[in-house]
Amino acid sequence: MGLVITMSRRYGTGASTIAKELSERLELPVYDKVDVEQEIRENAFETEAEAIRGLAEQPCIILGRCASEILKDQSNVFNIYVCADKEDRIHRVMERDSLSYEEAVKRIEETDAEREKYYYQHTGRTWGDVSNYHIILDTSEWGIENCADVLIRYFERMQYI
Repeated sequence: MGLVITMSRRYGTGASTIAKELSERLELPVYDKVDVEQEIRENAFETEAEAIRGLAEQPCIILGRCASEILKDQSNVFNIYVCADKEDRIHRVMERDSLSYEEAVKRIEETDAEREKYYYQHTGRTWGDVSNYHIILDTSEWGIENCADVLIRYFERMQYI
């Protein structure tokens, strides 16, 4: 069984960029909410958990959707949590989505609240609790561009890839 990476993240941290770079370098597909929902429709899965387990039968990267909790008993799963300082996230979202400062703050706060609620409803656990992840990446400290390199070196050293 190959490596399955789950990536939970705060909004505006750059996790999607990290996932995309890992995807290209490791030649793994990335699945997000849209992909999981499509998998449910196409394969008649009744739940997201079933769809995620189905996707994780092959090496891949799964963004969000409580995948770290759903796949926690699989030995080939590596759980990552991506965070960043709020100001960095605000400015990243402002630039990426052409929003004002106030609009970016609102979007970040609403999206994070939705993710936190979703995670708790589906797992009964606290979103972002460090005990749920193998590694926490702070893109404010490391820089988005360095995070994939750090992960690749780690995976090589641990012989995951």
